[in-house]
Amino acid sequence: MTEPAVSVSPYWELTFDADGDVDGRERDRLLDQVPRRGVRDLIVFAHGWNNDRSAATRLFSQFFEPVPGLAPAARLGYVGVVWPSMRFSDEPIPGFPPSVAADVTDDSASPLGKNTRHALLEVFPGRATVVEQIARLLDQRPDEGASLEEFGRLVRLLVEVRPQGPQTSFAADTLAEGVPESDPEMLFGDTATVCAEFARALAGEEAPAFALPRLWDGALELLRQATYYAMKRRAGTVGERGLGPAVGRLAAAAPDVRVHLVGHSFGGRLVSFALRGLPPGVRAVKSVTLLQGAFSHYAFAPRLPHDPRASGVLDGQYHRIDGPLVCCYSRFDSALGSVYPLASRMAGDNRSVVADFGIGGMLGAQWGAMGHDGVQAVPGTKSFTLAEALRTRLPVSGCVNVDAASVVCRGGAPAGAHSDICHRELARVVLAAGRVR
Repeated sequence: MTEPAVSVSPYWELTFDADGDVDGRERDRLLDQVPRRGVRDLIVFAHGWNNDRSAATRLFSQFFEPVPGLAPAARLGYVGVVWPSMRFSDEPIPGFPPSVAADVTDDSASPLGKNTRHALLEVFPGRATVVEQIARLLDQRPDEGASLEEFGRLVRLLVEVRPQGPQTSFAADTLAEGVPESDPEMLFGDTATVCAEFARALAGEEAPAFALPRLWDGALELLRQATYYAMKRRAGTVGERGLGPAVGRLAAAAPDVRVHLVGHSFGGRLVSFALRGLPPGVRAVKSVTLLQGAFSHYAFAPRLPHDPRASGVLDGQYHRIDGPLVCCYSRFDSALGSVYPLASRMAGDNRSVVADFGIGGMLGAQWGAMGHDGVQAVPGTKSFTLAEALRTRLPVSGCVNVDAASVVCRGGAPAGAHSDICHRELARVVLAAGRVR
């Protein structure tokens, strides 16, 4: 098997499908070669929303590039976790060269450009007719009555949302005692109302108070958020059913190897759910570093401030780490600072959002994302600026917040600095979290 062209060695990739099943040849190659190559510390990186393997490999290569020089005496190995996720082509990746930007930028005037349509077909196979119908409605923007309701139906069909009921489809990040998880209510309410909420949010303070919302702009955002919820569900599945057991097998094959999990965006959710999937007694994971984690900042909380009946879905799971869980966040991540909490609240409440909180400010701590303000409501969590984290010894256990806004600050609309993660300073945080020298 030919190794991908990356900046570091030894490097392996682990590919998972939507159900968390791993490519057996890649897994067996990893289990065989890691001990034979004398690896002591293995850094395992899971990408977030993304369109293809080549883009994922470029991200891994760019992030890993400074690591060998930062820990020249360490016996390092590197793994890139590849899983079927979705990124819209209008979301830039700061710092990537023009050739890469050309790969991910649509040249179509359509609201749903050809690259995004192709990505939807790759991530949701067997839905070609649905994707084309969605694209046609976004192109034509017909009447905003029955056509919008048809659009909502097609979006539900695309992401395979079941009718509301006891069946769980989307994994929530918080759980109330005795209350089952359910699909996002924003996909079942009145589509026009939901699209109006998103349109107002996207217009922000630039729109006059009396202006009518452009509902089809909101429709495109509804599609984006529906795919994100599907990826959120999938990230948890791949982590718990796929990566966690794979790390368990690695621990059995190479018990002296120290594993350091790193995740960007929904990849942060993936590596966090991998903790739930670890076999009992496995202590191979020595650190977890979350970069702009796209999941609830209450995911690890034992009790929620606004609902004492509920806890985070990963309550206590950081104790599975034989080391710290470090969460890097940035206020410049507009994907997580504005639209994510809006969509999260609409997923569980189809009442007015913008009127209650205002899109220009924090949309309620109840709906915040970890990559925007760090781990919340976990007793004992320590907080540092990036500069402080790099000049001190990080805690040896528990949750740690690192404000990385000093470097995670570049990027345009709609995602802001969400993907601005390839920095030497963040690579240093990963090594510091795992005490890799």
